[in-house]
Amino acid sequence: MIGMTIDAIAVGDSARITRRVTDGDIASFVDAVGDYNPVHSDRAYAAETVFKEPIAPGIWTAGLVSAVIGTRLPGPGAIYLSQDLKFLKPVKAGDSISARVEVIDVNRARNRIRLRTVCTNQRAEDVLTGEAVVMPSRTPIDYARSSAPMGALALWTLQPLAWMAQGATIVGMLGLSALSAASGRPRTK
Repeated sequence: MIGMTIDAIAVGDSARITRRVTDGDIASFVDAVGDYNPVHSDRAYAAETVFKEPIAPGIWTAGLVSAVIGTRLPGPGAIYLSQDLKFLKPVKAGDSISARVEVIDVNRARNRIRLRTVCTNQRAEDVLTGEAVVMPSRTPIDYARSSAPMGALALWTLQPLAWMAQGATIVGMLGLSALSAASGRPRTK
């Protein structure tokens, strides 16, 4: 991934990513931001709504726009300054969402670009539209040469060890709890 500078960007340039939404994506996002609205996380509740099943938070879908900006156009090093959004249709697990940005204005003097932002589902229906203002990096950034991808790989490979450590902590706490419960009881012969 190479972050583009303002000089490499022109009106009409565009980029996109596509992602299939999973229940895990929705649950992880809800947990990460604490948006426990039952329309996102409770199947029984959501079944009683107009949606009939849980829907992804709108900001999850908007996050796909952020991913395009941060990885494709203008790419690494870009600073997201503003975003106007309209949420048009619900996004559900199983949907395939394409997030697309298109340059509609370039202000070289201020190092700013204005982007049309659109997310569509697998039926080519717009689910989100808007406009963003972004400040590209002043220098090209070749992210492949940075140490961050290696750091991400290290985190991914070490995740099972983190789970084991958490498991060991829980087992240890249960053991201490059992010992303390046992020591508080009168002994019988």
